[in-house]
Amino acid sequence: MTQTVYELDPVHSHIGFSIRHLMVSQQRGVFRGVTGTLTLDRANLANSHVEVEIEVATINTQVTDRDNHLLSADFFDAANHPRISFASRKVEVQDSGDLRVTGDLTIRGTTRSIVLSAEPISDESKDMYGNTRVGTSATGKISRKDFGLVWNAILETGGVALADDVKLMLDAQFIRKP
Repeated sequence: MTQTVYELDPVHSHIGFSIRHLMVSQQRGVFRGVTGTLTLDRANLANSHVEVEIEVATINTQVTDRDNHLLSADFFDAANHPRISFASRKVEVQDSGDLRVTGDLTIRGTTRSIVLSAEPISDESKDMYGNTRVGTSATGKISRKDFGLVWNAILETGGVALADDVKLMLDAQFIRKP
């Protein structure tokens, strides 16, 4: 078993989410403070593993008041739960070549199993500084209520301010460790 360890490049990675707002459109956000490692076994991808940690305080929805509300106890409670983490437990190669990554996501002190659909890991590529990189993109969906993010408001029209489902969109580049 030959495994190669890569470190997440936060400058060239994107950890985003979207949620339906007021029953009419998707609102998007990103987290800027992300670290992680990918332990990759090309010969047997099932032996691969990824771990990611996100600093909750780096959330950015392009609206300061909304970001502050998301950091409050109504949502992420960043003062008491400053990090979100993900650790894969299982990697499966699908017939299409895509990956099904099952792992534990922890938000606000609650851990749940989630599944991400990921593109195949790219071939290695050298950047202009001699670093060796790989990358992938992944998507998933979670129920925010499963993680204790239950704040909502009832609208005059009978709907709610926020949907339960949150879409996850991840684009990650990793740099091979020496």
